[in-house]
Amino acid sequence: MRIRDRLGISERQQVLAVRAMQAVMVLVVGVGVWRGDLKVIVNGGVALGISLLVPWLERDYGVPLDAGLTLWITAAVFLHAFGTIGFPPGTTSFYRTVWWWDHVTHALSSSVVAGVGYATVRALDEHSEDIYLPPKFVFVFILMFVLAYGVFWEILEFALAEGAALLGTDTVLTQYGLADSLLDLLFNSIGAVVVALWGTAYLNDLSGYIRERLDGRTA
Repeated sequence: MRIRDRLGISERQQVLAVRAMQAVMVLVVGVGVWRGDLKVIVNGGVALGISLLVPWLERDYGVPLDAGLTLWITAAVFLHAFGTIGFPPGTTSFYRTVWWWDHVTHALSSSVVAGVGYATVRALDEHSEDIYLPPKFVFVFILMFVLAYGVFWEILEFALAEGAALLGTDTVLTQYGLADSLLDLLFNSIGAVVVALWGTAYLNDLSGYIRERLDGRTA
């Protein structure tokens, strides 16, 4: 049984939660414009764009992203965008003032990345009779896939910070040191493990869609 079913959360409630988070992300971008803060504007704008992309993919391309998956993805980008501002606006970010914020956002965002990897590798397994991927291999693959994503993200943060320092501007992504990077990778791994263990309940439709697209290309 899915978590939302256990909690008794209806599809309408999930949609309303997504709309509420999108409205807050619009406010985040507005706060960034008001403060002249490029970091807040970029992070809020990208997060809002991703949340709007999800229903567009479902509506125009038939990607099976139901209300639960949409809520999952939107929550990941929402926490990141909202974390870049403080409350009340003008104070330091939640990433600095709330000790667990960075950990939760990394675990949640990495679970989305793991979901993409899981759905893709399962679709490949089902698409071809020549490919057999044992469950243990899938588990390890997802973990390595997310760790690779995490390392890439940390390198990106470092590169942007160094580039901004050279240009004398503020960076749009902040790196807080080696210890923080290692913690980020740890919580990325937690998100990957969760998806590897329970992804089947949530990602069957998506992996089926990818498999059908692969079947169509080889037909």
